[in-house]
Amino acid sequence: MELRVLRYFLTVAREGSMTAAAALLHVTQPTLSRQLKDLEEELGKKLFIRSNHSIILTEEGLLLRKRAEEIIDMVGKVESEFSSMEETIRGDVYIGGGETHAMKQIASLIKELQVSYPNIRYHLFSGNSEDVTERLDKGLLDFGLLIQPADLSKYNYIDIPAKDVWGVVMKKDSFLAMKDAIQAEDLLNVPIICSRQAIKQTLSNNEFLNWFGEGFDKLNVVTTYNLAYNASIMVEAGIGYGLVLDKIVNTSSDSNLCFRPLEPRLESGLNVVWKKHQVFSAAADLFLKEIQAKFSKS
Repeated sequence: MELRVLRYFLTVAREGSMTAAAALLHVTQPTLSRQLKDLEEELGKKLFIRSNHSIILTEEGLLLRKRAEEIIDMVGKVESEFSSMEETIRGDVYIGGGETHAMKQIASLIKELQVSYPNIRYHLFSGNSEDVTERLDKGLLDFGLLIQPADLSKYNYIDIPAKDVWGVVMKKDSFLAMKDAIQAEDLLNVPIICSRQAIKQTLSNNEFLNWFGEGFDKLNVVTTYNLAYNASIMVEAGIGYGLVLDKIVNTSSDSNLCFRPLEPRLESGLNVVWKKHQVFSAAADLFLKEIQAKFSKS
């Protein structure tokens, strides 16, 4: 299986048209069709459902699309790591993390490094802990920024001197907006928009479960979310009350939303993690040293 053919496949999958893909790839349509036909025969699976006007991926095609994207990303990462092995440090650093205001500290560090190392590029991936650790384990990320609690047994890590505060985001005209803080009993009779990670945390008997106690099973969770921006859209639409971390949803004066912390206060710590025995590129190794120097002093 050639990388060139995988790139052909991804282009066709993205464009949904053999004609459009051939034009972008600067190959003839018969050549492109033959390459993909050979790929299907090599894998022994049908990858496309072809019609007169479009191409639709089969289940096998969807799986190959996901794997091909990972392969192409990994090849690009390897190429950038080897290209960075020069006297001048250059290359790419791949960082994944959830939605947290602690990312501002990472941004500040990157800004400082840009002054002395302008040839390093940074690539950010947003996702929950499962998304980030999956990509870490596959070697697609160098570092992850995880919100506690998280399983750190497979990783080296350093604590970030910051805490995220849990609370409820709601429309400003909601009856709970009159309160300064939200208690567990306030949430029992309203529709809740909750992160999937928070739900899984309660199944692990951690601080989320301890805060809610038996009340969590009584919550009316109508929607779950992965990223809080989408949760805020649901809240604005009047679907429910969003259980989120502070400072990751726009609650400024021009927003229709407001945030109220939980009471008693519930906080989550943060860690920068990386794989044990990880061999870093020169750029990623420099970034790690700067992280350790910055946060070890805090």
